[in-house]
Amino acid sequence: MTFSYTVTARFPRSETAAAWIAWMRDEHLKDVIAAGALRGAVIALDGDPPSAEARYEFANRAAYEGYLRNHAPRLRARGNDLFGNAGLAYERRAGEVVIETPAPRAQ
Repeated sequence: MTFSYTVTARFPRSETAAAWIAWMRDEHLKDVIAAGALRGAVIALDGDPPSAEARYEFANRAAYEGYLRNHAPRLRARGNDLFGNAGLAYERRAGEVVIETPAPRAQ
């Protein structure tokens, strides 16, 4: 089964959220995929304070652990360089996908 990694970011201001999402679109998602993720997505979450989720899928736990060991420190440092003083709060979660249902095929 695949392995899921989710990062939730909470922002002090909507301008910070917009800048973070632009960085994710232009740079970070591509870097995480190049470092081993199969795919990634960013979701702008409803509610206040502004927040967003980055969702990544890895082939398995070993691929995720390789990402953590070999790439995450460098990629997190880049985010900290850009947003370290912006007041962001992160929550990270990871786990094995135990049920996955594809959309039905069109007839």
